[in-house]
Amino acid sequence: MKDKRILYVSSEVVPYLPETEISSMSFEAPRLVNQQGGQIRIFMPRYGNINERRHQLHEVIRLSGINLVINDLDMPLIIKVASIPKERIQVYFIDNDEYFKRKATLTDEDGKLFSDNDERAIFFAKGVIETVKKLNWAPDIIHVHGWLASLLPIYLKEYYKNEPLFNESKIVTSIYNQSFENTLNKDMVKKIEFDNISGDAIKTLKEPTYNNLMKVAIDYSDALIVGSENIPDDLSNYLKTSGKPVLEYKSKDEFGEAYTTFFNNTVLG
Repeated sequence: MKDKRILYVSSEVVPYLPETEISSMSFEAPRLVNQQGGQIRIFMPRYGNINERRHQLHEVIRLSGINLVINDLDMPLIIKVASIPKERIQVYFIDNDEYFKRKATLTDEDGKLFSDNDERAIFFAKGVIETVKKLNWAPDIIHVHGWLASLLPIYLKEYYKNEPLFNESKIVTSIYNQSFENTLNKDMVKKIEFDNISGDAIKTLKEPTYNNLMKVAIDYSDALIVGSENIPDDLSNYLKTSGKPVLEYKSKDEFGEAYTTFFNNTVLG
């Protein structure tokens, strides 16, 4: 992976949030590529329960200050950055007081999904792409982890389809078993359609369940990775019929060689 540019877009990353399959792999995969001489950028949301002082986050004024329009409302984009200790890897945090100030990630204290998680997902996808444009950093591969990041593939291929910076970028999405009950806000489709993304492209999201979000990500990715030993049968079958290259599940101890080969020979080959 030497000199390859890999953009990691994840809903959670260790050490900023507790260890889960997603947060752990969103750290291990970039670390591997970094050690192989690749160039890395990681993006995640700046949830209010991330300790800014302890992790030494600071705002990047030159990247902040644009407004993203979400469902006809102007939402200021704030970008913060930190470095993972000992790894020399920079992590960029997408922030906005309305969406990410609350002291929690995706659910309230009763475990109920926040009603604006759909808008947070739209804001995150657009915020990442706008920031990468400002950095003028063209990634060879964009690797997506977690359902809050799952709108990035469709936004890149529909809303930003005329953006030359990403002409050569390949999108890889990891599919995990870390889902949620019920659905996101049922108006999600209307909010995405507001961005001139056709209803046909997102008709699956009329019922915005975890599986359906991931199906849209699969549709708009170039290749896929099974990130959990067991994923829902529905998604497993969808992967099989997608016609896309799929790397089957590899444990944390054995993923290194498989990822490297998959990225070099299949995704970039």
